[in-house]
Amino acid sequence: SVHDRHCVKLEGFQVPSSSRGSLYKSPHLRSDQKTLKVLSYNVWCGDVKLRERMRAIGNLIQTHSPDLICFQEVTPEIYEIFENSNWKVAYSCSVSPERAHKRKYFSMQLSKVPANFHRKRIGISNKKRELCLAEVDDDQGRKLVFAASHLVSHGSHSDHPVEMYSRERVAQAKQALDLLKNYSNVVFGGDMNWDEKVDGSFPLPPGWVDAWKELRPGEDGWTFDTKDNQMLSGHRPLQKRLDRFLCNLSDFSLSSIEMIGTEAINGLSYSQEKKSGKLTTLPVLPSDHYGLLLTISSL
Repeated sequence: SVHDRHCVKLEGFQVPSSSRGSLYKSPHLRSDQKTLKVLSYNVWCGDVKLRERMRAIGNLIQTHSPDLICFQEVTPEIYEIFENSNWKVAYSCSVSPERAHKRKYFSMQLSKVPANFHRKRIGISNKKRELCLAEVDDDQGRKLVFAASHLVSHGSHSDHPVEMYSRERVAQAKQALDLLKNYSNVVFGGDMNWDEKVDGSFPLPPGWVDAWKELRPGEDGWTFDTKDNQMLSGHRPLQKRLDRFLCNLSDFSLSSIEMIGTEAINGLSYSQEKKSGKLTTLPVLPSDHYGLLLTISSL
C-alpha cells in the first residue's frame, strides 16, 4: 500500500510451521462444495478509526462468507481485534498468536476449509517479502493452492529510485510464479503494488490468467482510488489496480470477481488537516484499499 509509511516492518522473521484448524473433522474439501470464494484485502494498518474499520471488515466477511482469505498489513493490534471477533471462529489461521505478537506488520491467511499453511521468502534484496501458501485438498485428490503476497511498494517517503523498487517487485513476482509452477490449481492473490507503467506487464507464464481482466475486461478495477474512496481525498491522486488475482486452474473455472468495502461506514468520519492548516472532515471506509472477492467453481 502507498500507506506503508504508517507501518513499521520487521524483516527476517521465522517461517511458521504448518497449522490446521481444530474445527474440522474431515481432512478434505467436500466434493459437494462446487464453489470457493477467495478474498484478498489490504486492511490498512493506519490508525484512522482502526477498531471501527476492522469491525466493518468483519461485517463484510459475514456478508460474503469467503472460504479463503488473505489479509495484508495486519498488525498485532489488528490480529487481536480479529481474534476476538465472532466471525473468526469459523476460520483456521496461518499465524499463531505467539508469532503475531513478535511481528510488527504481516500478511496472514484464513481458511474455512481444511488447509495446510506454509510460507516462503521471495525477492532479491533486504526488501524480501513472503509468499503465503494454503493447500486445500478435495476428497477426489485434487489440490488447490491459494498463494498470497504483499509485493514491495515504492514508499512515498523513499529517496530510492522508483526503478529499484520495480526491479525488486518484478523479481518477487517471478520467484512466486516459479515456486507455483508445479501445482495444477493455483489462485495467487494479494496486494501486488503493480504498476504497468513502471513494471511492465505482470510476468504471467503460459496458462495463467489475470482474473479481473478475464472476467471484467475493459473495467478499470482500481482497488486503490483516491477519487472514488472519499477517505483518501487529501491524498495525492492515485488510481491503480494494486490488488489482483492471478490464476492457473485445471480443475476449476473462474466464476465472478468483485470489489468489496467500497462504501463509507455509516455515521463515521474523521478530521484531516489540509496543507493550508484548515481541518476537513472526511468519511471513513473499511480500508484505503478495496477488497477483492473471487469465486471459482469446480469443473
